[in-house]
Amino acid sequence: MSIIKELNQDIKKIVEKSGYKVDNLLLQPSGRRDLGEFQLNDAMNLAKEYKKSPRIIAEDIVRELEKDGRFTNLNIAGPGFINITLTDEYLGQLLTQIYEDKSLNIDKREKRTIILDYGGANVAKALHVGHLRSANIGEALKRLATQLGYEVIGDAHLGDYGRPLGLVVLEIKKRYPELAYFDETYTGDYSEIEPPITNSDLEEIYPYASNKSKEDEAYLEEAREITFKIQNHERGYYDLWKKVVEISKKDIKQVYDMLNVNFELWLGESDAAEYLDELTEIYEKSNVLVESEGAQIIEVKEESDTFPMPPLLFKRSNGTVSYETTDLATILQRQKEINPDEIWYCVDARQGLHFDQVFRAARKVKLVEDRVGLEHIGFGTMNGKDGKPFKTRDGGVMSLKGLINLVEQETKKRINPDTVEEDMREDVAKTVAIAALKYADLLPFRGTDYIFEPEKFADLEGKTGPYLLYSTIRMKSLLAKGADLPIGEIIKFKTETEKDIALTILRLPIILNKALDSRSLNDITEYIYRLTALYNKFYAENKILTEEDKELQKSWLTLTKIVYDINMMLLDILAIKVPEKM
Repeated sequence: MSIIKELNQDIKKIVEKSGYKVDNLLLQPSGRRDLGEFQLNDAMNLAKEYKKSPRIIAEDIVRELEKDGRFTNLNIAGPGFINITLTDEYLGQLLTQIYEDKSLNIDKREKRTIILDYGGANVAKALHVGHLRSANIGEALKRLATQLGYEVIGDAHLGDYGRPLGLVVLEIKKRYPELAYFDETYTGDYSEIEPPITNSDLEEIYPYASNKSKEDEAYLEEAREITFKIQNHERGYYDLWKKVVEISKKDIKQVYDMLNVNFELWLGESDAAEYLDELTEIYEKSNVLVESEGAQIIEVKEESDTFPMPPLLFKRSNGTVSYETTDLATILQRQKEINPDEIWYCVDARQGLHFDQVFRAARKVKLVEDRVGLEHIGFGTMNGKDGKPFKTRDGGVMSLKGLINLVEQETKKRINPDTVEEDMREDVAKTVAIAALKYADLLPFRGTDYIFEPEKFADLEGKTGPYLLYSTIRMKSLLAKGADLPIGEIIKFKTETEKDIALTILRLPIILNKALDSRSLNDITEYIYRLTALYNKFYAENKILTEEDKELQKSWLTLTKIVYDINMMLLDILAIKVPEKM
């Protein structure tokens, strides 16, 4: 339990001792620091219950609080708002405890097993800017939830089973018809054959085949037939498809590694294919499959709907299964193999209808137990200055590698050649670029769109990743220079800035839980910026290493270490690496 939570419980006991029972007492940061550091507003609600003036109730509570030596400057504002300030001695004790045990500034939750689906990369297609937010938000949420006590299993959930793969295999067949994969008389081992295809080839083949299928109906129909063969494990086509998946997956992993995104599971839609027969049997027995123009659908509309809700397409007229169906099969697979408490999908908000349909169809036949939560964590788009989803200069979709390179070019301009050796600058620039990109991506509430501005993201001033990295590295350097000086206790405060830092530190557990509840990282990105900016103000106001008052110097070094540890923890939650120098 965090220190601030314990303090809340202590004050709750004091309120009850004064004669009033309160269920959920919560100290609020004061908007008027001249009146107090915290505010207690419960007298207003208690007045209704006890049929007393809130002012009288507040006076009763204050009289009891005054008996406790930890509080000072107790006063009542307005009709009954109680202002509370912690004594410097008590505040220093709290911070010293946090220095000694960082877990005292975190509120752990009851363990739950979460599967977090946040990849969604499509095999044989280049990762593009649209995959950035899913990777960043999903990875950070996974780390945050893990920090707060959940067991979280991240799944890349690769798109490897639909028509795009049929198109790719068809185009390979058109270009290399002599390959053994297409020879019906071949009886050898396909695992010994390597197709003459690289990932770069695949990134060119898919858009070509996709465009051609839009213009050539016969080509599209042939792709559909090949998709059917792949999904039914037909020899040759299925074996080539597996090779294509492996080639593409290797490159996808490299890009995710660059983003410091790590999945516990690298499963694809195809991995749930073995559950398709069982899934179909479940829906057939429940009598929810409806024939419609040769296809099978599931009606998911409910009487309370105030918006259009089309049926879910379960199986197409040509026998192939839909994306919705593979998602249902994946839910069944996860239920049987992992049995999670919740399944979260971190996917573009524009996929909201899809998940409404899938979740309703899953609940309709009790595909998961009622206790299992199914949640779509939608997010907005990263846009260009025109307010539309970000594109390349020629109007195409930019690859994720290209986007990273664009920001890297900007961060290279900010690397200090006097502190970073030439042979390290490339790696440092890339690390800082990823930090710039991630922090900018996580700064707004996840549901909002934002404008991509590499020059602004790479700036060393303001709310940017490079600013946080530079400041954190400077804290580390200061601690290293003062390594022989006493540290480990906050004995006194000199300025209001230090107290602002201390009070901000105490708010950390509230921020972490708020971020997890909202499934958004913006509270954390705002918090780490505020804490860092306060520390930098303090740093500029004081000469820590040459301070003659040794008790004050010890307090300052201890405060520095606490802020540094919090920054490192939060940057790790955001999946941002910190270089040694920059």
